[in-house]
Amino acid sequence: MPATTQAPDDQVLSQWQNLAHTDRLPPQWLADTLQYVPALATRLAARHTEQQQPLVVGINGAQGTGKSTLAKTIAIMLENQFRLKTTVLSLDDFYLGRQARLQLGQNVHPLLVTRGVPGTHDIPQAISTLQQLCSTRGEVTLPGFDKATDDCLAPASRQRTLAPRDVVILEGWCIGVPPQDSGALRDPVNVLEAEEDTDGRWRRHVNDRLAHEYQDLFALIDYLVMLKAPSFDCVLAWRSLQEAKLAAKHCTLQTGSSGIMTPDAIGRFIQHYERLTRHAFATLPGQADAVLSLNADHRISDCTYKVH
Repeated sequence: MPATTQAPDDQVLSQWQNLAHTDRLPPQWLADTLQYVPALATRLAARHTEQQQPLVVGINGAQGTGKSTLAKTIAIMLENQFRLKTTVLSLDDFYLGRQARLQLGQNVHPLLVTRGVPGTHDIPQAISTLQQLCSTRGEVTLPGFDKATDDCLAPASRQRTLAPRDVVILEGWCIGVPPQDSGALRDPVNVLEAEEDTDGRWRRHVNDRLAHEYQDLFALIDYLVMLKAPSFDCVLAWRSLQEAKLAAKHCTLQTGSSGIMTPDAIGRFIQHYERLTRHAFATLPGQADAVLSLNADHRISDCTYKVH
């Protein structure tokens, strides 16, 4: 039986309101959060109690769906209402640095210079960080990546936290996604693959990495949440909004030196993600422990839970 849902207390509600202000979230965001997040946070707290060891939560969602916001929202309630020490990580924190990706571009395929797909993250570091946060006693240095400069944060700029943590939330666009069958790789899914991966070498490499070390990382996840977009057609608009927020945050113009992408660049960029995003739409709803479905207005319209 699921735990009885706890309503957010005044401290949690205040912090959610602050998050809405600082992250420039739309007015309806708080209403959706109040309707759906307390039940999910209550279930996660109960799951932590049941297993009597640190809980690793994975959050999957396509570009711009709001994964990081959802992770922060859940963490606020777990920390303040359930008194669970919670750390939020993004798969993006583990991107390989630009020089390492340039090397991959030379040695494997030029498309690997672009961050994002399996093969462009430091997965051994991700596994080590999760394990340290769950079992180490003492200070743990967290990884970090600056998307505006397209490179890893310098060690002196990285955050630190005391371990062990009670809950670690790892969010990312391909979290929990299984590899595709080899036959599915044969035909390109968009112009990028048709024109820049004519022999399929890039997508085969990406799928191979997903099938191996990424599954080792996903095996550490105790509870998988999917933030499901209604279709891939919504992803471009939502990713464009995300980029606009990044530009505002860094107070820069969209110039080549800023690292902020133009609309045309965003359109090309998300084609790197299209294949596995569509694959996630087809496979993850049946695997995830919780699925929060979004509508075309970017609002949560439903939440379903797997019966354990």
